[in-house]
Amino acid sequence: MDTPAELPPFATHAVANQPPPFAPRDLWADDAALREAVEREGGGAFVARLQRYGAFAGDGLLALSVDAHRDKPRLRSHDAFGHRIDTVEFHPNYHAIMGAAIEHGVAGLSWHEPAPGAHVARAALSYLHHQSEPGTSCPLTMTHASAPVLRHAPALGEWMRKAAAPHYDGRDVAAADKPGLTLGMGMTEKQGGSDVRANQTVATAIGGDEYELVGHKWFFSAPMSDGFLVLGQAPAGLTCFLLPRWHPHGGKNALRLMRLKDKLGDWSNASSEVEFQNAWAQRVGEEGRGVATIIEMVMLTRLDCMLGSAGEMRMALSQALHHTRHRRAFGKPLAEHALMRNVLADLALESEAATALAIRVAGAIDRAPRDPREAALARIATAIGKYWICKRAPAFVNEAQECLGGAGYVEESLLPRLYRQAPLNSIWEGSGNIQCLDVLRALAREPEAGQALLAELDAARGRDDWLDARIDPLADALSGRTPLPEAQMRSWVERLALALQGALLLRAGSPVAAAFCRSRLGGGHGLGFGTLPDELDFVAIAQRGVPA
Repeated sequence: MDTPAELPPFATHAVANQPPPFAPRDLWADDAALREAVEREGGGAFVARLQRYGAFAGDGLLALSVDAHRDKPRLRSHDAFGHRIDTVEFHPNYHAIMGAAIEHGVAGLSWHEPAPGAHVARAALSYLHHQSEPGTSCPLTMTHASAPVLRHAPALGEWMRKAAAPHYDGRDVAAADKPGLTLGMGMTEKQGGSDVRANQTVATAIGGDEYELVGHKWFFSAPMSDGFLVLGQAPAGLTCFLLPRWHPHGGKNALRLMRLKDKLGDWSNASSEVEFQNAWAQRVGEEGRGVATIIEMVMLTRLDCMLGSAGEMRMALSQALHHTRHRRAFGKPLAEHALMRNVLADLALESEAATALAIRVAGAIDRAPRDPREAALARIATAIGKYWICKRAPAFVNEAQECLGGAGYVEESLLPRLYRQAPLNSIWEGSGNIQCLDVLRALAREPEAGQALLAELDAARGRDDWLDARIDPLADALSGRTPLPEAQMRSWVERLALALQGALLLRAGSPVAAAFCRSRLGGGHGLGFGTLPDELDFVAIAQRGVPA
């Protein structure tokens, strides 16, 4: 370090004790928990693809994401001559990010390469992508999740093929003129929120499966998508429709972007309010069966909420470990102080458990068409994981910010972006209460869901005393012997989530499984992070989290 006498003229100080740049970092190679989970859940055939995207996500994608977030999308309702154009302008990096993600399969791998394990690999791609660029995860997720809905309308086969294709085309032109398509969705209206049956948008049949829609959507996600799955009231009740940006017979469709939402985070992505003025749409599924038709999309987007929150935790952990391993305080690196070791190990435990659960649900979805028990597990575990992992993300990211101190509150650290993003996944696609009610509904109406979850827990019996003590009380609820009161469902879902995470880590043979069960199921863990018992090996847990 330069002494004051050795500094150049007018230099007030030497820059010292600062960590090196985080990037480039290989997000796949660093993540043992992800690699093991992908192999365990059947995605091993896609490892080469995941290796490539993990290296890109920790380098090129991070670089592109900076301006995509800093230069927010802008609505242009009219051109310079007064013509209505309803277009959204993005920074060029947004389109570069979308192109790279779609070409690598983040949106369509499950459908254009439908081999066993494809859903698992696509989930891992989404997890890697979200760590570096969460905003574009919204249109990527909706494009992926639209495919099973479009299957309900054979006439939309070309839409499904192009949505699954590894091609991105950001031009505002008709779907027929593009090699690949993106899809958004619009369900929420001012008066309804999660209660979509209160929707007021009116759908009037004009011949066959064609309708015209009059109404509005209070949240209209990714408004520059090529088409949107929306709900409207047809004569037989709430119905699902595909509403394209361009009318199939020429010209722009009659959807009017009223304004863009000024959001807490998710800055690279546009969200809007829209009105339909006799907008053309094609019915998807039967009239009056709108919720049943679109529910498959909702299930897949909820999986991506889990993956996104797990990815945010992972990146926050990586940033915290990178900083504390290089930054010195009171004579040694921050990461070598006892209390900081506890915090970092606690974050690493939480991150690995979140990753294990999210990828396990992806594996269940992958096997669901061939295995009824896996389908039942996916049904209930999706709601449990969506509730718990997404709830944990904001507190997790904030704890990681504390590890960096004031630097964690500055945009260059990436953590402010993650912190703004962290609450979104717990709200989008059904808030916490909706997920808990979904678990209650599944246990009451689909006994096979409770049985599948109990089997998942029972498979880990005898491996940890703390887990064994938790399973019996849960078994009564999962088997229907104990009625669950609605007002207590958050408590029950929390217990189910922790037991399921512990069981998954134990069955996987994770070296941190016992520490997770001891801390999360043993009753000694505090409300925050950094309250692990002394007997745990903090250094080894953190090293497994992200290698030094």
